[in-house]
Amino acid sequence: MENNQYLDMFIEETKEHLQQLNEQLLVLERDPADHDAIHAVFRSAHTIKGMAATMGFEPMVWVTHDMENVLDAIRNGRARITPDHMDVLFKAVDLLEAQLAAVEEGADLAEIRTDEVVQGLKRLIEAPRSGEGGTVLASGTNASVPASSGSGSVPAESAAGPAFVLDAYQQSVADEAKREGFGVVQIAVRLDEGCVLKAARAYMVVDACEQFGELVKVEPAVEELEQGNLDLDIRLLLIMKQGTPEAVRRALLGISEIREVTVEPWTRPASPEPSSPPGHAPGPPSIREKFPAKTEPAKEPSPNHRSLKSVRVDIERLDVLMNLFSELVIDRTRIEELAKHSGHQDLLTTVEHMARISSDLQNLVMTIRMVPVDTVFNRFPRMVRDLARELGKKVDFTVRGGDTGLDRTVIDEIGDPLVHLLRNAVDHGLESPEERRALGKPETGRVELVAYHSGNHVFIEVSDDGRGVDREKVIQKAVERGLVERSEAQAMTDGQVFDLLFQPGFSTKDVVSDVSGRGVGLDVVKSKLEQVGGKVQVESKPGQGTKWIIQLPLTLSIIQAMLVSLAGEKYAVPLHSIVETAVIHRQEIRDLHGQQVIPFRGRVIPLIDLERLYELHRDGIREEENVLIVRRGERFAAFIVDEFLGQQEIVLKSLGRYLQQVFSIAGATVLGDGQVALIIDCNAFLAA
Repeated sequence: MENNQYLDMFIEETKEHLQQLNEQLLVLERDPADHDAIHAVFRSAHTIKGMAATMGFEPMVWVTHDMENVLDAIRNGRARITPDHMDVLFKAVDLLEAQLAAVEEGADLAEIRTDEVVQGLKRLIEAPRSGEGGTVLASGTNASVPASSGSGSVPAESAAGPAFVLDAYQQSVADEAKREGFGVVQIAVRLDEGCVLKAARAYMVVDACEQFGELVKVEPAVEELEQGNLDLDIRLLLIMKQGTPEAVRRALLGISEIREVTVEPWTRPASPEPSSPPGHAPGPPSIREKFPAKTEPAKEPSPNHRSLKSVRVDIERLDVLMNLFSELVIDRTRIEELAKHSGHQDLLTTVEHMARISSDLQNLVMTIRMVPVDTVFNRFPRMVRDLARELGKKVDFTVRGGDTGLDRTVIDEIGDPLVHLLRNAVDHGLESPEERRALGKPETGRVELVAYHSGNHVFIEVSDDGRGVDREKVIQKAVERGLVERSEAQAMTDGQVFDLLFQPGFSTKDVVSDVSGRGVGLDVVKSKLEQVGGKVQVESKPGQGTKWIIQLPLTLSIIQAMLVSLAGEKYAVPLHSIVETAVIHRQEIRDLHGQQVIPFRGRVIPLIDLERLYELHRDGIREEENVLIVRRGERFAAFIVDEFLGQQEIVLKSLGRYLQQVFSIAGATVLGDGQVALIIDCNAFLAA
């Protein structure tokens, strides 16, 4: 079998299941009695095992096989979840992630050591064996099977094929399901005689059945199916959670290379119910605990599982689509200008209609490029959990707004800043359980990660209910490093003091640890965010906690801007940076310590001399000047311009590698008349 064509699909789907494993294991750690989480973890591990077996990645199969055995014991009540279970299972997920990374890089999986994790899983598997009277844990979807056929096995006769042989535990699970009103069906599947990929078809059969409920037994055993050790027949005993037997039959027939499917009700033969072997667990959990009561009719899965509601698209294709649409926006603006000058009414009407359609198309293109921030947020619960255990702290971590969309060019850059802020919150922000008790706080600290839309921006907040930022300690460290004078620092606002935290190498921690204290982190946060047009500010109250607020643009490709002219040149100023436009008299301009300033709403703000900065030459001096007021956080500035040309949607174009470091210029755009206008980066003037 040529697997290369399926490799990308395998990698993407395995990543999704690994993420699901991390999320559901965290749920299970908080609530060991959550049966839905147990089943979700088992299904993800089982799916990864099946895909890895089909692709021939045996080391991944070994790990997931042992994970399944542990999870099977947990979900069937033969083992209790302990911290040791959780640590080993998390290590197993980490190992699978490392193996998948090796698959992506084309490395040899055999070089990744699995001994420690596999031995840890086997230790957990062996633990519940004691006292089970000769029973051993089965793998895959089977429950425990007797070490030898003897007392305790019950034949289940059916026209669907030869009788099943069930052990006492499997028998009791099936009996309990029927008593609780769930249907139990016996399924016989025959593959086409010319079927080449028997293991793949067997996996698809098992997966399709699990969409309807819980498999009690599979023949041949799952590990035999995965290795392709079967003829043409597969038999399954299924507890129906949803759907109907006919729906199961249609779903299985929808799989290619399936010749025949029989689905019949299973009936327990009239024989004395066997007693459990000596020392066996008292019995399975109630089937109602395994399957919550149905509150509404379940929807039947589609008989054809291959139908798709979404399509995976290579991100490079979306980049090409965005670039092509950017060119269309430029041409649209050009046509609008020509139509206005022509005065032709029919042409104007057509152009207006085209503008409306292209605006709708633009919104659609932008939406397609939007990626939920969940793609970044999903990896943080596990990170916070591990960090809290390392630091000996108790943390209640909450994530909200994960469905908030961001352009992929922005979302690719926010992962590292959020890692730094969350580590800072857990390490610097939260006190130890002992400190919190002494302060009258709950032992468990709270950390929140929230995302939401506001206008043309997305805001992400990282907050904690810890000790807060110590203003005096920040000032002391800043004075020691020569960043500010003591006399200046006392007059600074809290916002100005907290901004010192973003200075390179700045740290208020006295002891350097593996987690923090080296002064590396917050300066990286600031520089990373500024690269994508974002900014970050801090709010903090001593003893109550700290909030880090990140502001990000929705997209970096097409933006709303104000066009202005100065000395015959046209410039574009991003609309999100503009506070207002104004007209001032020349006598309002004052000189303060060599810097021109103007009054603005009860404060004095700097007046940036673009004429001198850009080496332009204006004709004469005017008594009244047009002024553009811009803002970044709590900082304001003003520019003098000759004329406001109006708002316009512009396409941001890079100046190229050789000009990318030009001060205060973010890029360029092509206007409707074909001229090129430079885009002013207001943040450059407001950074100092």
